[in-house]
Amino acid sequence: MKTLLLSGLAGLSLCLAAGTAAAADLTIYSGRGEAFVAPVIEMFETESGLDVEVRYAGTAELAALLQEEGAKSPADLFWAQDGGALGATDKLFAKMPAHVGQNQPEHFKSADGKWIGTSARARVIVHSPERAPADTLPKSVLGLTDAAWKGRVGWAPSNGSFQSFVTALRVKEGEEAAKAWVDGMVANGAKAYRNNVALVQAIADGEIDAALTNNYYLGRFKGRDDKFPVEQRFFADGDIGNLLNVAGVGILETSDSKEAAERFAAFLLTPAVQQYFTSSGNEYPVIKGVIPNATLTSVATVETAAPNVPLDQLSDLPGTLELLRSANLL
Repeated sequence: MKTLLLSGLAGLSLCLAAGTAAAADLTIYSGRGEAFVAPVIEMFETESGLDVEVRYAGTAELAALLQEEGAKSPADLFWAQDGGALGATDKLFAKMPAHVGQNQPEHFKSADGKWIGTSARARVIVHSPERAPADTLPKSVLGLTDAAWKGRVGWAPSNGSFQSFVTALRVKEGEEAAKAWVDGMVANGAKAYRNNVALVQAIADGEIDAALTNNYYLGRFKGRDDKFPVEQRFFADGDIGNLLNVAGVGILETSDSKEAAERFAAFLLTPAVQQYFTSSGNEYPVIKGVIPNATLTSVATVETAAPNVPLDQLSDLPGTLELLRSANLL
């Protein structure tokens, strides 16, 4: 992965060399996994001359920590794995400079200009082609509460992307419908796993027949074994189960290193980094001009499948956590 990034960044020195090397530290709270984003951060340090400190943890955990720390937080920038957590911490962010994210589609950033998407990902259903063939899958995620799926479906309630999906479900279908779906899944024997990787592996191992994840996890397995016995697809176009979300960043209002944070945010939207996100991470770029990952469903198809739910409306993470706790899922 790092080789790809190094190659892609060869011509990008002008993006960062425009400023002089600064001595200021930049502290990032990252809900993104260290193995995936550490090479990006290391390259930023090399290109910028800035010393970056990173605190890795779950996105929801860091969002809660930022709320708790308030003005005393050492964080300069929050890198979340989903738009819901960014919305939940939006009031802590400074307004992003207009030049950062100016070439992004509006649906990949906040309407108030306080955070930007850095890569996009779609919710999908992963399934065993033998035990749960595509033509037997429900057309809506809501159909997974049917008796035919009893004890066959997995989910990851503690995952930030799953929690954003539940928030979107509350927004689109209403509180009562969302609670009924969560309770229905529990009653139908949905099996909880610690993360999305475990979900995909559980299908291959025969523990479950289908699961709800983001689009890029299966690609990691297929990259190692193209005969890995799991497939994925979307529900019917517009279904809430196909939520198109983003990972993204916001700069803390209390930061005394805003310039460094702005440079890092801009760095994440450079073509080379965006190429890394899609080529190595199987995510979708959030700017034009990036070579598509041939193993991914096209962006046009993903956007057609996605429900119409603005990411700014996914800010009530506490309400979703309360719902999941009421079902004893957290």
